[in-house]
Amino acid sequence: MENTVSSSDAQMDVAMRGIIDIEQHPIDCLDFRAECKRALDEKGVLVMPGFLTASAIASIAREGEENQGLAYYTTSDHNIYLSPKDPEFPDDHPRNRTVSSSKGCITTDQIPADSSLQALYNSGAFKAFLCAVLGEAAMHEYADPLSSINLHYAAQGQELGWHYDNSSFAITLLIQKPTDGAIFEYVKDLRNADEGDMNYDQSAAVLDGKMPVKSLSMEAGALVLFRGRNSLHRVTPTIGDTTRMLVVLAYNTEPGVSLSESARMTFYGRLA
Repeated sequence: MENTVSSSDAQMDVAMRGIIDIEQHPIDCLDFRAECKRALDEKGVLVMPGFLTASAIASIAREGEENQGLAYYTTSDHNIYLSPKDPEFPDDHPRNRTVSSSKGCITTDQIPADSSLQALYNSGAFKAFLCAVLGEAAMHEYADPLSSINLHYAAQGQELGWHYDNSSFAITLLIQKPTDGAIFEYVKDLRNADEGDMNYDQSAAVLDGKMPVKSLSMEAGALVLFRGRNSLHRVTPTIGDTTRMLVVLAYNTEPGVSLSESARMTFYGRLA
């Protein structure tokens, strides 16, 4: 793979080489980007094991432990469509059935300025890689100070209930794997939101445990790109004393976008 991007924005600087395992994941290589895009387009998910170097994993995990006391913890009941209850459907209909999600979260402004997460998020090379793989023209940070980088904590019994994403893609990094549990499960392309097809019957089958689901296995340091707008997914409860730490890197395809005030209050308990 010698077909490397020549733009200065896409060149690996020394800092990125200390954060990303470039030998295993040459993100500035056009052929590598094309392979990643094909895999994501085909499967709806791309898992890149060992994306972070061992030193980057260790430093981010240490930051996570030191700052865990700042985390805002939430437990919420929601439907799989992440939308208000619809009175036109009964309570036991998949449109209104509730599942539970619980986690702790620290926000962009609570991530140390010298963290590898800040460097990676703002790296021109990393954003150029994401654009190429996701088929987007640009990656922009959130305009509000909370939403761009979130570090999530899931202790014993905490989980992410079944749901469809509102956004077309999600970017995550596993920093600390728990002793057991916390399995990412999904069913690819179960609905078609753009055409208004919510696929209630098969969604109900997943909720009832009557449909086979796929699961992802990953270790600390893995980068995951996932298209969850039409793919129903969840993370099962954490088991054991080791807290799962997962980073969500959130970008917008347009500049100047903030997460809504209601969403910020729900997820973070504050606006700034």
